Amino acid sequence: MKEISCKLLVIGAGPGGYVCAIRAGQLGVDTVIVEFGKPGGTCLNVGCIPSKALIHAAEEFEKIANMAGGKGPLGIAVAPPTLDLTKTVAWKDGIVSRLNSGVAGLLKKAKVKTVQGWATFRDGKTVEVETETGSQVIRAEAVVIASGSVPAELPFMPFGGPVISSTEALALSEVPDKLAVVGGGYIGLELGMAFAKMGAKVAVVEALPRVLAQYDAELTRPVLKRLGELGIEVMLGAKAKGLSTKGDALLVETADGKNAKIAADKVLVTVGRKPLTEGWGLEQIDLDTVGRFIRIDDQCRTSMRGIYAIGDVTGEPMLAHRAMAQGEMVAEIVAGHKRGWDKRAIPAICFTDPELVTAGLSPDEAKALAGEIKIGHFPFAANGRAMTRQGEDGFVRIVARADNHLVLGIQAVGQGVSELAAAFGLALEMGARLEDIAGTIHAHPTQGEGFQEAALKALGHALHV
Repeated sequence: MKEISCKLLVIGAGPGGYVCAIRAGQLGVDTVIVEFGKPGGTCLNVGCIPSKALIHAAEEFEKIANMAGGKGPLGIAVAPPTLDLTKTVAWKDGIVSRLNSGVAGLLKKAKVKTVQGWATFRDGKTVEVETETGSQVIRAEAVVIASGSVPAELPFMPFGGPVISSTEALALSEVPDKLAVVGGGYIGLELGMAFAKMGAKVAVVEALPRVLAQYDAELTRPVLKRLGELGIEVMLGAKAKGLSTKGDALLVETADGKNAKIAADKVLVTVGRKPLTEGWGLEQIDLDTVGRFIRIDDQCRTSMRGIYAIGDVTGEPMLAHRAMAQGEMVAEIVAGHKRGWDKRAIPAICFTDPELVTAGLSPDEAKALAGEIKIGHFPFAANGRAMTRQGEDGFVRIVARADNHLVLGIQAVGQGVSELAAAFGLALEMGARLEDIAGTIHAHPTQGEGFQEAALKALGHALHV
């Protein structure tokens, strides 16, 4: 097979990789992208997009189920619903397929050459790709590693049989009667709550003293309340020990050191993700690492000249939008533009029920950095739009410096608050002060008014609470 030469080679067509390749193509850079799976990576195929589709289906099913017999407060009565998960998954797969085609079309439009297969480094400028038709050698002036991450396994309970990762959970043909979730982080709770809404009896096992430990207790309180309403059992300070002999239960060591069994048809393990660094021949180029991750600087350059790394393979936060922003930046650097990574805040969203959004610093982090701070807290119980959506359980919180009112962090918990993430991120990137947010007219009636009201509260003159 003929050798390919290009200016830029991107390894991995996930959110970071395909954005990098598209932007490079737009800038006239001769670009090749290599992907062994479908375009879109984990996020599009077995992560962000399909999980949100499943979560939406679960929400719709629960709404209808709650209306059965006229039990709900809206005066709507319907017959008890049924769920065909096979059809739900087929609908989800249809969305993924359309987006796959969309990404492929965008790459083609940007004149990016796509090579399907697994790439292995020969040296810092050359990779060999195993394709369906044989081996393909690609030489490039610059290389971007965007190989992403994969679910982390427990060594004593590898994936297979009843033990599944988020990937298999999103492709089940039927709702399990009993589901045990190992790990109380955002992936475990998002999927656990979805399956509980679809009728599964769910138990969550978390080794730490509380679930969603990366968020502060005030922010997660509405989620904990909802877990109880859904009948989800939460075992804190508990450690999974493995499967029972028959494979029909999860063995657990409880917080007080006792042994317990959780009956389970499926055990969903969500104990984090690890960078996909094996099998790429990275030992041939000897990149500096930080733990398991590739070390990069503020331009995503690795320890070898001409080699960049972006996204999950470079460490936390493992977020698709971080990878996208890094990919766009690297493409422009390769094209000769002056760029650097100087993001004030990267919003993070947990799609539980209710949703969580954080951007910038938490109150404790802000206090440690700036000393005296102001906090504005506005509850959705005082927001008309939230009440009409039956989503008044939650709030918006703003954290700012006390001296000059510079906003340092914004958090929210509530129904649909993921859509406020853009406003939160923009405020922080633009260096907004409390007065800027308070003085911006927010449309009524919307939940976004809570953002303005939180700023007013921090200034001492909230209008609606």
